[in-house]
Amino acid sequence: MSKIYRVHAISLGCPKNRVDTEAVLGGLPFATTPAESPETADLVVINTCSFIAPAVEESVAAILEAAAGIRELSPRPVLAVLGCLPARFGQELRDGLPEVDVWGLPSELDLLPGRLARALDAESAAPTGRLASTPPSYAYLKIAEGCDHACRYCTIPSIRGALVSRPMDALVAESKRLLEKGASEIVVVAQDVTAYGRDLGLKDGLKELLDKLLPLSGLKWLRLLYLYPSGVTESLLAYLAGAGRPFVPYFDIPFQHVHPDMLAAMARPKAAAAEVIVERVRRHFPAAALRSTFIVGLPGEKKEHFGALLDFVKETKLHHVGVFPYHAEDGTPAATMPGQVRRDVKARRVEAIMTAQREISADILEGYVGQDMEVLVDGVHAEWPGLHVGRTWFQAPEIDGVTYVSGPGVVPGAMVTATVEESKEYDLVALA
Repeated sequence: MSKIYRVHAISLGCPKNRVDTEAVLGGLPFATTPAESPETADLVVINTCSFIAPAVEESVAAILEAAAGIRELSPRPVLAVLGCLPARFGQELRDGLPEVDVWGLPSELDLLPGRLARALDAESAAPTGRLASTPPSYAYLKIAEGCDHACRYCTIPSIRGALVSRPMDALVAESKRLLEKGASEIVVVAQDVTAYGRDLGLKDGLKELLDKLLPLSGLKWLRLLYLYPSGVTESLLAYLAGAGRPFVPYFDIPFQHVHPDMLAAMARPKAAAAEVIVERVRRHFPAAALRSTFIVGLPGEKKEHFGALLDFVKETKLHHVGVFPYHAEDGTPAATMPGQVRRDVKARRVEAIMTAQREISADILEGYVGQDMEVLVDGVHAEWPGLHVGRTWFQAPEIDGVTYVSGPGVVPGAMVTATVEESKEYDLVALA
């Protein structure tokens, strides 16, 4: 019988990174079992993020903590660092972290299982295929890598490269496997899902892909993350409205800002005004849930620019909002732009938007009290075994609020009908 190797994996950053981690672990040509900590593992895999400075700091801290925990062990576990951090910082990072045994770039996913096997001198066993790390209720489907946009504040094209869409047949086959393993929801992810297939010469690549995904057996919900404003067209919305279930009318559209001066400074792809896009979505989907992210404090952002953004948030009343202070990232054009905004000003602007959004979110959620809703159950509450954590159709995994649900038939992976009993700022409480 082949040796079973204990693997401790840490995946930082976005869902796309999580998919990469799952693919690497599932491709390992040796038998594995999860390890609860680096100290109990034979192999430690850390998939890093370096999109902005806090993500870099988190990634470096995770590497240093793992390295410190295993340094004195004999035999010492193999430490592997993958993803965006080595892609961004290259040899400088490698020289500064001699504790790392194996490095891997996002472009080297296919090569990493072999490298890790050699580092362990592992006994061979058949790869298991992508190893899902999400709850049994949902799984991510990464449809493309990289990005062709050239936003001045963003490091992703320099780290991840240009848009590379995955072959459609491979995506359909992977979705079938995820559904056969019990997932009810597929969350389609890419830097810009509306760009899918452009590099393959497809005019309507996303529509062609959805034509194949939506009829799949066992699929109850399909969610799209993320739709660039430039891709939210009348044509796409009409298609989605006609498609119906299992597509859920949840639109995560990263506007980043709404004032024309700021959008021009960011070099965002040309698109209709944010107000127009929101009206367009709500015309096709009157009950749509909209989510967006915004950046405040980009160089040159004045009071009137921020005021326009705050007014938009207050007036548009989106279901979900994320807001981030601008970070000047080395190598990006925005880092050298004049008019850098003070840190305390950025902090106040973040708080102003989130203060407004808390009230908006609470009001929206209060409107669901008394309604019967489908709740997809993700897992058992960590502190209250009789209570479960789930989500409604307007709550995306890991980024939005949750629905606490209890009652008959409520088990991880189940989709139940529950009555919303109570609402909070960001969460719901329901009884099946």
